[in-house]
Amino acid sequence: MAQPLMPHATASWMVDNTALSFEQIAEFCGLHILEIQAIADDTAATKLTGRDPVRAGELTQAEIDKGQADAGHSLAMLKGPEQVRRTKGPRYTPVSKRQDKPDGIAWILRNHPEVSDGQISKLIGTTRTTIAALRDRTHWNIANITPKDPVTLGLCSQRELDALVAKAAKAAGIEAPVDDRLEGDREALIGELRAQREAAHLAADAVHAEATVGGIQLPAGMVDPFKKTA
Repeated sequence: MAQPLMPHATASWMVDNTALSFEQIAEFCGLHILEIQAIADDTAATKLTGRDPVRAGELTQAEIDKGQADAGHSLAMLKGPEQVRRTKGPRYTPVSKRQDKPDGIAWILRNHPEVSDGQISKLIGTTRTTIAALRDRTHWNIANITPKDPVTLGLCSQRELDALVAKAAKAAGIEAPVDDRLEGDREALIGELRAQREAAHLAADAVHAEATVGGIQLPAGMVDPFKKTA
């Protein structure tokens, strides 16, 4: 399925400007629902600048309206962005994240031994030599390496990791692990986040209404001259 050119920025805009469910936004943007919840709860690493998919020509307002009316509706992309694919070389990783690669690789080696070195190399953007050094503990900095989830480190998305693990498990003839971190209190968490968003919007509307007299916007700090006082 085609995805928006800037999935995280698009998800941020959809969270702030629509009543679509987190599941619908995650599916459309190709992200994990935990990433959508982090954006909605402002717990993402950085505050994203929203990108309007309607103005970008990737989604119609009519399609958004359908999704808001039916939580089970899957949004259909109007057109997908031109995909630029690298044919050679390892996956690009920002300089600020490169020092975290050994921790992410060590986490995969420990938790998913069925994943091959080649698959890890493509996912993290590293060399097989580095992976081998971590596997046999001959890496030059092995004493300071702590296995950490590569998704948490920002080295890949949860969707990419889940797909890789499922593919490796199938090839190895074992059952792929199921992400059950949201079981039980998932709906409660989503409801709480939505309630917080609605409360924030209501508070903003109340402030705007209080500062408006006869349809005229009063300057900040100005007292309503027509308001009766005791």
